Amino acid sequence: MSISIVIPCLNEAKGIRFFLSRLQTLRSQCELVLVDGGSDDDTVAIAGPYVDRLIASESGRALQMNAGADVAQSDVLLFLHADTFLPDDALEQIHIAIESGYQWGRFDVRLVGNHCLLPLIAGLMNCRSSLTHIVTGDQALFVDKSLFVEVGQYPNIALMEDIALSKTLKAITPPYRIHSRVETSARRWIRFGVIKTVLLMWWCRFQYFLGVEPQYLQQLYRRGQFWIR
Repeated sequence: MSISIVIPCLNEAKGIRFFLSRLQTLRSQCELVLVDGGSDDDTVAIAGPYVDRLIASESGRALQMNAGADVAQSDVLLFLHADTFLPDDALEQIHIAIESGYQWGRFDVRLVGNHCLLPLIAGLMNCRSSLTHIVTGDQALFVDKSLFVEVGQYPNIALMEDIALSKTLKAITPPYRIHSRVETSARRWIRFGVIKTVLLMWWCRFQYFLGVEPQYLQQLYRRGQFWIR
């Protein structure tokens, strides 16, 4: 079994070298695929030497992740945000999951930042995901590539693509929970206000489950971010 790590990015020049340098010890064990969504900074030039495949795509997380999946050469896909860091045993744990008969899953998460509520929020995220089998992008979703293709990949929607894919996958087979934690930056939570960001995200998800179109939710999310600045 082989693993491809698919990384969507856009204008990440400031931190992409440090992020990718943390993955270099894994390159002998997996394939690194970076998908740039049209960066107008130095992201592409910096990232090139650190990945096995670097491709361009239209901007949009779902589009970028699908484009990366299309060129990935491995049996299993691991989708990783450019501000999320894997635990040391990440690949080993994915191997255990797949060899145990699971076809997809995710990691627990730890939010990195200086705010007293972040551990509580991360804990609630992990519990919620365990109960609902819904996985968000911060939790580093992994999936058997053949299953990913079978269900039609990520839906091409403006927001909530990870939730939509989780709903499709869990209807077929349950996910595997890896208790080793990925560490993801809490920069957006800190920038917009932790409590207000949580409320905004939950409101958007509630609206999505009520059937509101993702395109409208994306506008709502952006307006909400503007409002809470």
